[in-house]
Amino acid sequence: MTAQTTDRVDLDRPAPPAPELFAPGDLLWDLNGHALFAATTGSAFILQVMHPAIGTVVDQRSSYRTDPWGRAARSFSSVQTWIYGGQTALDEGNRLRRMHRTLNATDEHGHTHHALAAEPWAWVPLTAYHATLTYSRYFLPRPLTGEQERRVYREVLRMCRILQVPERMLPPTPAAYWAYFDDMIENTLVDHPTAHNVLATAAKAPPPFGLPGPLRALWAPVRTVGSELNRLVTVGTLPPAARDKLRLSWSRADELELRAFGQLAGRANAALPERVRYLPIAYHARRAARAQHRFAQVLASRPM
Repeated sequence: MTAQTTDRVDLDRPAPPAPELFAPGDLLWDLNGHALFAATTGSAFILQVMHPAIGTVVDQRSSYRTDPWGRAARSFSSVQTWIYGGQTALDEGNRLRRMHRTLNATDEHGHTHHALAAEPWAWVPLTAYHATLTYSRYFLPRPLTGEQERRVYREVLRMCRILQVPERMLPPTPAAYWAYFDDMIENTLVDHPTAHNVLATAAKAPPPFGLPGPLRALWAPVRTVGSELNRLVTVGTLPPAARDKLRLSWSRADELELRAFGQLAGRANAALPERVRYLPIAYHARRAARAQHRFAQVLASRPM
């Protein structure tokens, strides 16, 4: 194929939709910033590192073992920026692509994996749909309706476009998404060592940086309880097929315990004031949006 022919094909291909920024009224604007949501997304990361490319790159290039709290804070901050950052969301998408351009790694079989390859690059944000619906079903006092779930999917596609995921990698409908999701688990994801290492690292995480000395002495018992809750939530919110592939046990008693914890945590979360319920970026973005709306109302009603 000549360069001229290639150019003609590219010109004939429809341009992907322009990225659409998030704003008040979007469901992800209301849900994604919950601190509880961030605390329950461990299964999404497990699904991501089960992908051979992501698992290999994370194993060799990530700081999750040596700096688990910092790694988590940076990840949550980035995701929050996609949703609440306004124009900065586009800058963040560009920054991530630049950062991942050289994140390559070779596995034990001699296969080189590229972080920016289309399939793994798409898989990461697309796991957000499963994570959001799972959060809704276990932790929201009122789970999303069918129409709201469809709205969330459209918003997840918008998030993918902010990250410049190739349009060909985006299932167009929720039904197409679930077919893709099931196929990925069955035919692409593997029982990757990194998934087990992530679970083990979470269970033995050191005290958060900056924790006052008196509280550090209490970290061991807190970590014991926290690691059990983390295991319950992370393993329990994995799709059963992925859980089976990782050979993780899950009983009926575990499921009942997760549902009870989810209802308790969800009700408690809903009762918290906004400044506690939301992570900092989300909280300040929501406050700023309300202030901007009030200012617009004042301008609209000014004497003329």
